[in-house]
Amino acid sequence: MSRIGREPITVPAGVTVTLAENNAVTVKGPKGTLTQSFSTILTIKNEAGVITVSRPDDEKETRALHGTTRALLNGMIVGVTEGFQKKLEINGVGYRAQKSGKKLVLNLGHSHPIEFEEDADISFDVPDSNTIIVKGADKQKVGQMAAVIRTKRPPEPYLGKGVKYDYERIRRKAGKTGK
Repeated sequence: MSRIGREPITVPAGVTVTLAENNAVTVKGPKGTLTQSFSTILTIKNEAGVITVSRPDDEKETRALHGTTRALLNGMIVGVTEGFQKKLEINGVGYRAQKSGKKLVLNLGHSHPIEFEEDADISFDVPDSNTIIVKGADKQKVGQMAAVIRTKRPPEPYLGKGVKYDYERIRRKAGKTGK
C-alpha cells in the first residue's frame, strides 16, 4: 500500500465534501469551492468526516494514482480552509510592483508596464514595491500564476536582477575580467 494513499483525511469543521458519480469531488469551505474529478479505478469514501481512498489491485497505474489522489484531496481541503500563497521578490533598479484596484502592475524594465488581473480564484497582495504575494484556494492555480509572473523577467546570474521566489537562491557568475 502507498504510505500516503492509505492515510485518512479528516475533514475540519466548516468544510463540506460532496462525492458525486464518477469520483467527482466538491469541497466547500470558508475560502471557496473546489471541484475535481478523479479516476474511477479508485474508491473514495466519506464516512463520519473522514475521507479514505482505496485501490482494488496492485497494478502500476493504480498504485501511482492512489497516493496522488489522496494528496490532491488533502490539498483541496487545505486550500478551502487555510489557502495557499507564493511570495515573489523583485530585485533591480527601477523594478517595482504596485496594485491598482484589482490589477497588479509590474514595471520590470520593459517599454510598457505589465498588468495581471485578479479573478475569483487568485488575489494579489503587495506589501511593498519589491514584494508580491499570490494567494488563492487552488494550489495549482497559485503556483501557475506565480510562475507566469516570474517568466516576465526571470532573475539573471550577473547582477541578480529580476523576479524570483522568496526561497530561491540565484547562483551568481563573475562578469568579464578587466584588462
